[in-house]
Amino acid sequence: MNAIQTGIRVLRTQGQALIRQADALSTSFSCAIDLMYATTGKVIVSGMGKSGIIGRKIAATLASTGTPSFFVHPGEAFHGDLGMIMSNDCLVLISNSGETEEVLRLLPYLRHIQAKVIAITGKPGSTLARQADLSLPIPVERESCPNNLAPTTSTTLALAMGDALAMALMERRQFQAEDFARFHPGGSLGRKLLTKTKDAMHARVPSNRPDDTFKTIVSTITEGCLGLTVVGAPDAPADGIITDGDLRRAIEQHEDLKSLRASDIMSPSPFCIAADALLSEAEALMSQRKITALLVTDERQRTVGVIKSFDI
Repeated sequence: MNAIQTGIRVLRTQGQALIRQADALSTSFSCAIDLMYATTGKVIVSGMGKSGIIGRKIAATLASTGTPSFFVHPGEAFHGDLGMIMSNDCLVLISNSGETEEVLRLLPYLRHIQAKVIAITGKPGSTLARQADLSLPIPVERESCPNNLAPTTSTTLALAMGDALAMALMERRQFQAEDFARFHPGGSLGRKLLTKTKDAMHARVPSNRPDDTFKTIVSTITEGCLGLTVVGAPDAPADGIITDGDLRRAIEQHEDLKSLRASDIMSPSPFCIAADALLSEAEALMSQRKITALLVTDERQRTVGVIKSFDI
């Protein structure tokens, strides 16, 4: 069997397992959402080995979508980390076999402090499934591994179940894009939804008067390095804008360039955006109007900057 055939087999095996899992989802899933949503503490995820790696990702997804969460390694828990778990927390314990020793050792302590436990396991009748408050079964007919040994399909199902929980909780909390941005201020989305145009604009705006010559306009655009110039009187709303594209069209349409003035070449009524508007609004307007630059204006409609598509 060649590499492509192996890849196809693995992807199909896991894809079919995901479809079966979706079809088998029961009321225990909605009960788990109710339990996690009602938790006044944090949702703590734990698992050993590959399940632990999946658990770290699930905890990170929960935390970034409105559900306070973190990962606790079950082995480290018995060397001091149990102090991180409170009675008002909800535990999500992941074990494909449901018999992982390090995970099961957590249960007596969790029962003692009366913390709630949700099990994600491939064996519905396992010790973990029986002793948890709720069990989310992810049974696997066969791993994608040719020897049916390496955790592959089982970890995919666990990860998908975690994503399903996180997304359902996200909807329950009515967690919006703006909320997501606050948790990701360093990312592209966070920047667009939190940054105002005045904080990202080019404050030095190339400008020309309406009667400036073609040569003067070209010189201004070249020196400004923004591919445009604003036409109008200083300290007043712009009359128009001239871009590189306007210059090319003028060259194509006019033989006597020396006679042209800025007012002949400019595009009147340029698109503007308020200085306090968000970058996401600027991006939406540029996309809607199919343009690559906006004039940023103050409360008196005076141009105070330029925002370009590459600034967003």
